[in-house]
Amino acid sequence: MSDVLTMILAGGEGKRMMPLTTHRAKPAVPFAGRYRLIDFVLSNFINSGYYKIKVLTQYKSDSLNKHIMRGYRFNTQIGNYLEPVPAQQRTGLNWFLGSADAMYQNINIITDENPQYLFVFGADHIFKMDVRQMLDYHIVKGADCTIAAVPVPIEQASSFGVMAVDHDWRLIDFEEKPAHPKPMPNDPTRALASMGNYVFSATPLLDEIVRDSENLESVHDFGKSIIPAMMRTRKIFVYDFTKNLAPGMSERERGYWRDVGDLDSYYNTSMDLISVHPVVDIHNRMWPIYTYSRHGPPAKFVFADEKSRRIGIATDSLVSEGCIVSGGHIDRTILSPFVRINSYAEVEGSIIFEGADIGRHARVRRAIIDKFVKVPPHTNIGFDPDLDRQRGFTVTPSGITVIPKWTRIEA
Repeated sequence: MSDVLTMILAGGEGKRMMPLTTHRAKPAVPFAGRYRLIDFVLSNFINSGYYKIKVLTQYKSDSLNKHIMRGYRFNTQIGNYLEPVPAQQRTGLNWFLGSADAMYQNINIITDENPQYLFVFGADHIFKMDVRQMLDYHIVKGADCTIAAVPVPIEQASSFGVMAVDHDWRLIDFEEKPAHPKPMPNDPTRALASMGNYVFSATPLLDEIVRDSENLESVHDFGKSIIPAMMRTRKIFVYDFTKNLAPGMSERERGYWRDVGDLDSYYNTSMDLISVHPVVDIHNRMWPIYTYSRHGPPAKFVFADEKSRRIGIATDSLVSEGCIVSGGHIDRTILSPFVRINSYAEVEGSIIFEGADIGRHARVRRAIIDKFVKVPPHTNIGFDPDLDRQRGFTVTPSGITVIPKWTRIEA
């Protein structure tokens, strides 16, 4: 639709994802082997038929910018584009002070395009949504703003922005991480958690972000500033994400949404994909996940020497292009492109990023190993948390060992 503009907020630092975000923006963190986190939201808009997309970047955005520019090419001759927009300090010397300030500092994009409706979505959630259905809902309701929400168990709702609605699903209350979340209508066991994804009618949004920019006491955040202010004077409705059904999606997948906020949630969401019947289906050809990928040969599994147990094998795993499993064994593991698993190595329940090399007889368990790390032969990773910490690795509360990019591990 020519009267719709999409703004993706992708400037976040992702401190709770360190050290994976030490050298990259959070939306650029690799996921499911060959993708980046941002690919899921971008694919939602492409599959829904929206091709005017601006991605607002800021923190360590080089790899993210390259991923977007090299992986997504639209036909600009008919007015389509997917463009990264770096922070430019257009309104002063500050970088983005919050999600609302990011929009205000790029208000020229909105006024130049003069859209009737704006999508404002985050860049680091794993979900599938036919966003056409959300816009249709927004228009039918005559809303100034529509917020996507997902029902969550009420005992978990204190980790989210929680919304209360009336019988018509109009927003009547919004609290960030409340101690006592308000339940959904007619369901006391669940609460409505904000997904941080919005549809706005353009004029009300412009009015609100300009007003917010002049408020010196504001934190300039959509959830904490814009929505509470709009709720007093504007029509805000809540969209139940569980009613959204994308082409090729099973009933089981309907409503799947994961906020990849920290290392443990990233690990657990990744591990969801390697089950026999994962809830989120990345193999759905009716709703493909797009990405940038370099040319690489098919994955290769070599050696079948059962006598010496030198067998290249993968079980319950995702293996990307260019990988070589050379006489080693991986189980419940995700390999990004061009990973090498050498003879007699054993890798279990791990996520291995591009170009990593696992040496002979090495053992890796419940670990995330970033790009181009070389694990020396006979090295054990993930078996002794104290030893891993002494080596300078991060160990998460659930015991996942995380090794940063380019780390040199002593044998």
